[in-house]
Amino acid sequence: MSLWLTQHQQPLKLVIGRMRNNLMATLLMFCVIGVTLCLPAILYTVVDNLSRLTGGVESKPQISLFLKLDASNKTEIEAQLKKHADIASFEFVSKDDAWSKMQQDKNTADAAASLEKNPLPDAFYITPKKVSPDNMARLQEEMQKWDGVELAQVDANWVKRLDTILKLGKKAVFVLVVLLGFALITVIGNTIRLQIMTQREEIEVSKLIGATNPFIRRPFLYAGVLYGLGGGLAALLILTLVTLLFNFSVAEIADLYASNFRLHLPNGSSILVLLASATGLGWLGSYFAVNRTLAQFENL
Repeated sequence: MSLWLTQHQQPLKLVIGRMRNNLMATLLMFCVIGVTLCLPAILYTVVDNLSRLTGGVESKPQISLFLKLDASNKTEIEAQLKKHADIASFEFVSKDDAWSKMQQDKNTADAAASLEKNPLPDAFYITPKKVSPDNMARLQEEMQKWDGVELAQVDANWVKRLDTILKLGKKAVFVLVVLLGFALITVIGNTIRLQIMTQREEIEVSKLIGATNPFIRRPFLYAGVLYGLGGGLAALLILTLVTLLFNFSVAEIADLYASNFRLHLPNGSSILVLLASATGLGWLGSYFAVNRTLAQFENL
């Protein structure tokens, strides 16, 4: 066990020492990786906060449940609504109240005056707990089959549009991650390859005295991992600063709508995924670069 630890501690200390000696170049590398990683991270943060915002929108779409004119089971329908697990709240508007409002409204008063009797039905206006398009459609289909219901109507077009935009945003994040991930592998791989070329003579001497490829590969793999981890931390720092900067403008807009909405950083699991992805990309880039360069050495 101690031998295994020594085999890994020595190359790690060697790499950290080299990075410390070339501190400016190391910090620039961290910044390049951080800027590249923070682009999809910022887009993900915006999409994630928009998703949270839709969950707390006060003007949630409602399902309008219009009863038949001769319906006499309002009490039973109200009892069904009270015990329904997917309904947050509901409001009952009698046909007399609706008729009175129609007569008093300037836009509909003339139309009401031309009618001989009240044509409006009793209605329930229902607010569901989840405003996703699928859930709204399911509730509408279910309530349309209830006894005494003439029409279950829902206007959730804006929810469908927003849901589509959020799905598009998530796909954009995925595409950016793939493209920029490939770019990072290339950047880190080229950096490690340059380091290998500068230490070519040292590597050749090591192979002459019996050093194995894993022994030679190990410090460069650690360098890639540290570059990735440092870049991930730089991306997190940039993301934090950008979020704080955006919140100044977001706060002004939210205050105009009497809201306390603010952009929030991703949760702990998302941050761990960011750091793990950065570290993994660093290892992957250095692994490809080392294996390719060692293979070239052996062919010479």
